[in-house]
Amino acid sequence: MREAELRGKLARHLGDTYSLAWSDTVVIGQLEHRTVSQALAAGVPCRRIWLAAWSALELPETER
Repeated sequence: MREAELRGKLARHLGDTYSLAWSDTVVIGQLEHRTVSQALAAGVPCRRIWLAAWSALELPETER
């Protein structure tokens, strides 16, 4: 998964504007207590970030 796909999935579920704010402010324990943006900057693989966001957002299994 690439960053563009990750951003697209977040935008689809949260909306374009809110997904950016969410990525910058919500700390996710599965990402070692980092936000999505911090995890991306730290080089965490996008697939791992998506799975952590998917879990945090409590999205259905079909979105995994």
